[in-house]
Amino acid sequence: MRPRDYAREVIEGEAAAVARLADRLDDNFDNAVQAILDCKGRVIISGMGKSGLVGRKISATFNSTGISSFFLHPAEALHGDLGVMRSEDIMLIISKSGQLEEMATVISTARRLGVTIIGLGGTLNSPLHERSDIFLDCSVETEACPNNLVPTSSSTAALVMGDALAVALLRAREFSTDDFAVLHPGGSIGRRLLQRVREVHHVGDEIPLVRPDATMSDALIEMTSKRLGCVATVDGDRRPTGIFTDGDLRRLIERHPNLSAVTATEAMLANPKVISQDALLDSALAIMERHSITQLLTVDEDGRLAGIIHLHDILRSKLV
Repeated sequence: MRPRDYAREVIEGEAAAVARLADRLDDNFDNAVQAILDCKGRVIISGMGKSGLVGRKISATFNSTGISSFFLHPAEALHGDLGVMRSEDIMLIISKSGQLEEMATVISTARRLGVTIIGLGGTLNSPLHERSDIFLDCSVETEACPNNLVPTSSSTAALVMGDALAVALLRAREFSTDDFAVLHPGGSIGRRLLQRVREVHHVGDEIPLVRPDATMSDALIEMTSKRLGCVATVDGDRRPTGIFTDGDLRRLIERHPNLSAVTATEAMLANPKVISQDALLDSALAIMERHSITQLLTVDEDGRLAGIIHLHDILRSKLV
């Protein structure tokens, strides 16, 4: 077999193992979500080996969606770190085998403090199953490893169950894009979620604007002087009524060689696309891509022209 054939077996095997998780979801999952929602403390996640690595990722996902969490290594717990545990916390323990040699003291301490224990395990009727208040079944029929030894399908299943918990909690708490943005101020995610149109759009005298009855000569002078590749018109209440771009100019010349006979209103594209100046910059980019345009008029909360944003402004913001 070629390497890609082995890879295909692994991918298909792990995908099948994950798909089977959906059929095993029951009241235990609902109870786990509710317990975390009701938790007044933190979600402490623990596990050894590959389970521990999965636990670190689940903890990071919880934190990124507003669930206070941290990873507690079982060995470090036995050398002083048990002191972080509080009665109001919840403990999520991950183990494929469900055997608790390294976790026994951690669980005993949690029990003594009255900490709720959620087990995320791969073996029913195991010590973890027996000692958990809530148990989530993440068992798999076989690993993707040909010897059925290396944690592959089982670790993927545990990871996906953790994601399922995180997203269910997110939905239950109505965790919004703005909430997510507050926790992700850096990097490309921060730029996509925090930057607003009003931060980069052109306002005031930078807006290429003419009266509806202006001549095409006036419109072209305004378009050229403002260097945004377009000119707009508004009504008496300053609400956008039309836009004319350099692309429209080329098409207009083909139809009307004598531009002096054409008014701005006749040449304008009516009902131009607009976006709120308070919208996310990402939303402006989406509109531009959907309608294949490079300029977008911005409006205030009353629908009055506030400014204009060009695709180049978005590119300069490093959003893309």
